[in-house]
Amino acid sequence: MGFHDIAGTAYRALTARKDGPSLYDVCDPLLLKPAKGDPHLARFYRTALGNAALRPLLRRSGLVELNDGERLQGLRDALIRARDDEAPDWEAIGAPVAALLDTIDVQHPVPRQAGPSEAAPPKLSEIEQVIRACGTHLLRIFQRDGFIPAYAAFNLMGDPDLGGRELLMALTGLNARGYKNSTLLFNLARVFIARSPARDLINPAWTGFAEPVWQPMQVRHRSAYYDAFYIESLLSFIETGLASADQASAARRAITAMAGFCLGASRERVSAHDGQSFDVVTAIAPHPHPRFSRFFAEIKQNLGFGLYVPDCDTTACALSAVAQAEVSDPMLDQPLPDFYAGYQVKNGANAPRVTVPINDHLDYEGGIVTWIDNINGDRPYGNDLDPTLNLDVLEASFRNLSRWKILETPERLDWLRGIVEFQKRLAASGAFAEPRSHIYYLPELYCAYFGRCYAAFAGLPKEAQRAIDPDGAFAFIRKQVLAYVQDFLTAHEMNVFDAALALIALGHLEADVSSFTPALHCIVRHFGEGGRRGPFKAYEWNKMKTPTRIVVGGPEATSAFVLMGLSLARKALKRAKG
Repeated sequence: MGFHDIAGTAYRALTARKDGPSLYDVCDPLLLKPAKGDPHLARFYRTALGNAALRPLLRRSGLVELNDGERLQGLRDALIRARDDEAPDWEAIGAPVAALLDTIDVQHPVPRQAGPSEAAPPKLSEIEQVIRACGTHLLRIFQRDGFIPAYAAFNLMGDPDLGGRELLMALTGLNARGYKNSTLLFNLARVFIARSPARDLINPAWTGFAEPVWQPMQVRHRSAYYDAFYIESLLSFIETGLASADQASAARRAITAMAGFCLGASRERVSAHDGQSFDVVTAIAPHPHPRFSRFFAEIKQNLGFGLYVPDCDTTACALSAVAQAEVSDPMLDQPLPDFYAGYQVKNGANAPRVTVPINDHLDYEGGIVTWIDNINGDRPYGNDLDPTLNLDVLEASFRNLSRWKILETPERLDWLRGIVEFQKRLAASGAFAEPRSHIYYLPELYCAYFGRCYAAFAGLPKEAQRAIDPDGAFAFIRKQVLAYVQDFLTAHEMNVFDAALALIALGHLEADVSSFTPALHCIVRHFGEGGRRGPFKAYEWNKMKTPTRIVVGGPEATSAFVLMGLSLARKALKRAKG
């Protein structure tokens, strides 16, 4: 949005006709200064929704149906029960909010068809210039800060896939009361935002699929999940041969340090379902390792994010990255398939593990759920099941196939085949291309991560490939993913992050180099858009749908993905030229 658009939208929000009670008319009497009840609910309201920045924009956003005194009182009664009841009935409490939520129209972006593409790709020198700039950017940030960050931004419009039905699933399936509180109030606020002129200011349109991380309030932090992918990107930079000798040495030092962070500060001991102990990797390590500022640490606590637990995805990505970096650690020698098997949905026996089934149109059998119980048995986010996470588990398993003796152990091989079958059903139904199938990622990112997974699979001996995939599931999925990337993703207007994801998928899946051209030109054309922060802007890498849409990315993350995508494209172009 330009300045005049922003000013006009703000003016309309500040002067809109008020058709009914506003969010603050509903909540202030109950939550601004309550004399009793759960203190977190009131603290969250004041921090996230009742603050001085948001109030002016939403104070004139009213809901006409709340002019009905009975309906207004029903909503207030629900909030009172959420505040005061010792053991709230969250389904009953959420019902009036869910009914309002179903009145809003929030859609995923559908970019316009792309115009005619250039016939030839950019010059190799242009591609190499961008690769060098991205690698230099990552190394500069690591040298300055001692880590490479990512940023989380709250999109108050929420996620289009979370409607009233899914809200009730979340309220009843999440475990921590603070997380339920924030989910309830964020989704109530979504209704007032979506039906207000402030909508376009809070959630402006963008080009492409991945959402820009544009919100002014961004929480800067470090996670082993991010470090794992920064390790991969720096390995890619070294492999290109475009890094200077000093840069290659700096990259190796950074890789060693980030591997140490993944397996050291982020390591957490947990119990498996058979009572054995395992070391896994937690997404947010204890203070001070995440590098939150004091200001944001306090906000994080007020919003209900006080407790983090390990997850299957961060564990898989970390172990894959350190294996690629040829780092030795006893943690890698653990039989992780035996641990993951306890988190696999199989024959209905473990289906109750998916307590937040907001993508329940999928057949979960064979899939691995997200969250790992910590040593105390805590699971604040309940549990869900994400397809892309399962690709990461597969990829880590392929890289550690011999170490974990998967082929030699029938139970482990059956476990692995179960995940492969889950992915095959996803591709056969076309569900992988639907945003509502994914909890933490975009379909476009699923395609890129499938490419990584496919490359690891293709690097195995043929005998191992046949043992894991006797029915040709990977060849089938490859065909479906390539069709999506070539016929849909690159056929529409892309932003830089979309283009990087397309190249990662196309490069790893050994697509014809002619299909790289639209994504290559998109990246080269936008080189420098990041200004002083880096070669490119920040875009959506991953997200959460509850308590609201929280988008995670950063200019460093964009540099990492562009570097990996262009490195693959460069290799393919050079190979095609002979």
